Amino acid sequence: MDETEFWEIVDGTREAAGGDPEDHAELIVERLVRSDPDSVLDFARHFEVRYNRAYRWDLWGAAWVLLGGTSDDAFDYFRCWLIGQGREVFEGAVHDPDSLAELLDDFDEELDGDGEELGYAADEAYEQLTGVVAPDLGIPPAPSEPEGTAIDFEDDAVMAQRYPRLWNRFMAD
Repeated sequence: MDETEFWEIVDGTREAAGGDPEDHAELIVERLVRSDPDSVLDFARHFEVRYNRAYRWDLWGAAWVLLGGTSDDAFDYFRCWLIGQGREVFEGAVHDPDSLAELLDDFDEELDGDGEELGYAADEAYEQLTGVVAPDLGIPPAPSEPEGTAIDFEDDAVMAQRYPRLWNRFMAD
């Protein structure tokens, strides 16, 4: 499976799920179990590489603004959700996290921002296909700390300056 096919699966299943992350994960599993175990592992590698790539302080800050605060776990789930938004949104956010203000048409705080189940979809599909846990993917491990310079998420002035478009859309009264 190449990168284009990975994104086609992500996009097609997201559209069919109507944006619901749990339904999206279920549809990815359904789609992946129709392929072979090697393709499922390829999908998992593509997902994990992007998940690790999004482990950045500046993206964590954007998630903080969008979600009104984020723990370590919440940022993990946010990164899964971000991948689930498709290539354009993902790449745009990694390049310029503040661009999420324009890249996201709608953002429902009750539904969006948490894609935990998306992170398990390939593992679940692999187990359904083979009856065993997926092997190590053979990719470099995630960094121990986010890439970039740490940001004081608690400082509203810093956050408003760093993410003006997101701040104006999601935090301004």
